[in-house]
Amino acid sequence: MDTFGWIVHMVLGPQESQGFILLKKRWVVERTFGWWNWYRRLSQDYEYLPPNSETMIYIAMIRLMVRRLA
Repeated sequence: MDTFGWIVHMVLGPQESQGFILLKKRWVVERTFGWWNWYRRLSQDYEYLPPNSETMIYIAMIRLMVRRLA
C-alpha cells in the first residue's frame, strides 16, 4: 500500500464446499493473464529489468484497448 497505493483483496471460496466454485472477479484477472500470453515477450520472462517488463505489459494493454476501439 505504501509503495504503489494498491489495496489487494483476497477472494476465498466457501470452506464447506468441495470441487470447482466460481469466485467473483477472479476470472477477470485470469482472462487478462491469458491475453498477455499472446505476446511473445510476455509469454516468458525475457526481460532482465522489471521496468522493461512493466513497459511491455503497458504496450500489450494499450494494443488491446486500441483494437477494441477500432
